[in-house]
Amino acid sequence: MKTMGPAKLEVPSPKDFLKKHSKEKTLPPKKKFERNEPRKPPVPLRTDHPVMGIQSEKNFINTNAADVIMGVAKKPKPIYVDKRTGDKHDLETSGLVPKYINKKGYGVTPEYIRKRNEEVKKAQEEYDNYIQENLREAAMKRLSDEEREAVLQGLKKNWEEVHKEFQSLSVFIDSIPKKIRKQKLEEKMKQLEHDIGVLEKHKIIYIANK
Repeated sequence: MKTMGPAKLEVPSPKDFLKKHSKEKTLPPKKKFERNEPRKPPVPLRTDHPVMGIQSEKNFINTNAADVIMGVAKKPKPIYVDKRTGDKHDLETSGLVPKYINKKGYGVTPEYIRKRNEEVKKAQEEYDNYIQENLREAAMKRLSDEEREAVLQGLKKNWEEVHKEFQSLSVFIDSIPKKIRKQKLEEKMKQLEHDIGVLEKHKIIYIANK
């Protein structure tokens, strides 16, 4: 009202007042009842008597015996009991029966995994071919197993010599030349250990021809 002014609404007319029973629902018009379903048979009278004296020639004892002999025996439902006085439980839904090993495709590698393995193998072959081509272009030489073993034994022999020289140092390092010599021997042993580890870890070694 402060910004838009007073509300302008239509005042209801006094003639439009709420009348009695005006909001009650009206029922549909009454229809004549017609029975579409047939009537049930009447109840027998007290004077009516059932038919007596009818006998069957069927031998029920022999028929039942033949059905039992010729019928297939019903297999008992497999169950399991957790203890001597425990309750019985269904064996098939317990998870104790190995059902999945009898499936048709059990143990067969899925199709998507075989395709993935083939793609990985193909990518590895392409990468190996690419490396071989680069090695041929770079004119790199591959060490044979005999050469690699000879280099490895030579490095180990050098490490033993350096280690023997390191052990021959005096216990007290009280001069600068002794400290320098000790530091050089330690660095040399560390480098030899690194080279030996590289050769032992990698079976294929390439050497660039300079």
